Parts: sequence; C-alpha cells; structure tokens
Amino acid sequence: MSDLTRYVEKRLENDSEFADGFEVGYAHFKIGVMLRQAREAAGMTQEEVARQLNTTKSAISRIENHAEDIRLSMLNRYAQAVGTNLQIRLARAV
Repeated sequence: MSDLTRYVEKRLENDSEFADGFEVGYAHFKIGVMLRQAREAAGMTQEEVARQLNTTKSAISRIENHAEDIRLSMLNRYAQAVGTNLQIRLARAV
C-alpha cells in the first residue's frame, strides 16, 4: 500500500468534511486524467487539441485539470479531436 493510499484512508476515517467530498472530487480528477491520457496516446499537445476544437490551450488545460465543469458535448468533441469516442456507463452506487 502506497503512502498516498494510507494517507487518504486515514483522512477518510478521521475527517468527515474530507470524506464527504472525496468520491465526487476523485471522480472529476479521474475524468481529467483520462482526457490527458487520451490526448497523449494520440501524440497530441494541448495546443493541437485546442486548434481542433477552435479554442485555446488554456481552455484545454482547464478541461484536463477541472473536469467537473465540462459539458457532455465538449467531452464528445474532445474525444473526437483525439481520435477516440465517448462512452458513458452508469453503475449502481454503493
């Protein structure tokens, strides 16, 4: 178990405010990571994706780092720009 995993588990147990927002925040973080990984796998820079989407590099950076505010239509356009398709899966909450 990594130091980060131990830290998060301890915070989840001892800090109710941290625990309350953790799952939602982590889900948003994972979306941004998946977007960045798809871009990198396509061999593209943020500037190249920005040109494809007719936006700026800073807008792409915000999308990859703050995915909680991204619209579904932008996710789909981003996916197409990096040569992938968007797939959404609903899973039962635990």
